[in-house]
Amino acid sequence: RNNGRNKHGRGHVKFVRCVNCAKACPKDKAIRKFVIKNIVEAAAVRDIADASVYSSYALPKLYAKLYYCVSCAIHGKVVRNRSREARRDRTPPPRFPMRAQMNDRQGGNRPGGGQGTQGGPGGQTGAPVGAPRS
Repeated sequence: RNNGRNKHGRGHVKFVRCVNCAKACPKDKAIRKFVIKNIVEAAAVRDIADASVYSSYALPKLYAKLYYCVSCAIHGKVVRNRSREARRDRTPPPRFPMRAQMNDRQGGNRPGGGQGTQGGPGGQTGAPVGAPRS
């Protein structure tokens, strides 16, 4: 249908570099992935909020548009190969639910999840969070 490109009548497009292997790949053929990450890792967010002078300071985010060549996108599991019939399906993959909805469930079905318990290795199941260990 399109020879793996999105060029349609342009003749030539600029090349971009793959973020993984630095291969020059046409921009319309490259697999694009838009990533939004917090600059601060999740473990340190609370520490910074406690030490901050401002009551409600929104931490900045890191926005990056990643370009992959086809071979790196397949190898890095960004995309998967599909059967001939499945390639006709053009619906985008399902989006993940918003984090606010995830926080409303208070742990969900995770082991040790729920309010006030610490499960897992080294944790005391049933003890309140922040209680001293004996």
